[in-house]
Amino acid sequence: MPAVILIGASGSGKTTIARAIAERSPDNTDVLFFDTIGVPSAEEMIREYGSGEAWQFAKTVEWMKRIAEITKTGRRIVFEGQIRLSFLAEGAVAAAWHDYVPILVDCDDITRAARLIVHRRQPELANPEMMNWANYLREEARARGCEILDTSAMSVEQAVSRVLSLTIPSAAAQR
Repeated sequence: MPAVILIGASGSGKTTIARAIAERSPDNTDVLFFDTIGVPSAEEMIREYGSGEAWQFAKTVEWMKRIAEITKTGRRIVFEGQIRLSFLAEGAVAAAWHDYVPILVDCDDITRAARLIVHRRQPELANPEMMNWANYLREEARARGCEILDTSAMSVEQAVSRVLSLTIPSAAAQR
């Protein structure tokens, strides 16, 4: 069964969806979050890896190897993070494992800003850099033919059902 990898910029809904899946299927699904490894400061990333991108790449490779090992147990995996699709692909090669389905969780910029400012109370993240990052991920997903889940006008339940129907048909059928 392929691992589900939810990617997206801040405010897209990926963490909310992952948490909802964890609540729905705690006995047979491991939900993992990229950021649980800790995110060092930009200065630390540069000092130890040369750049923030190099840090993200190295950690993505580590995660892909870890996920590949977990999938051998037969458990379902949902992994969430702000990851480039190209890094996932390279991480899969490094792990000699390719049984994953990436889904870009996305929303329009107005929805993203509202979620970051109002719901998460992190207005500092509702900035042009975040919107550019979201656009970068969107364009990368389109170029690679990755599924894009637009959560702008979607409830959490609808988003969870869509993710499960795309990647874990047996779980969707169990409901």
